[in-house]
Amino acid sequence: MRAGPHAVTAALRAELPDEDEEGLEYAAQLAAASDSLARIAATADAPRLRLVVSADVADASVSVVGPDDPSAVEVGVVAHDAIVCVHVDEPEARSDVERALAGDAEALERLEEADLLWYDVTELGAIPR
Repeated sequence: MRAGPHAVTAALRAELPDEDEEGLEYAAQLAAASDSLARIAATADAPRLRLVVSADVADASVSVVGPDDPSAVEVGVVAHDAIVCVHVDEPEARSDVERALAGDAEALERLEEADLLWYDVTELGAIPR
């Protein structure tokens, strides 16, 4: 499982030609949420909730990773003031995250179908852990 950033890329646009900008951003968000499980698994004391940080960064600081994942990118350091919002699982999803990390396919499917909560950058302190 890759654990990196995602963005709307030319490859993602080509893969989803009927999607508008919002739909493309949502597809990249879903990919990032899925990848966040790898970061959770790699950090024993990480909260057991998927987390996606959305930021506005210059195109020049983003490079496409490769053809396997159309939204996968590499990004340099992201300044705190570039963060726009954060998306995180509802606290009740914690058990599904733990089960998915243990290989439970049904828990993973429930996570993939669950919407993430939206937090404005001014609400970072209110994010559930």
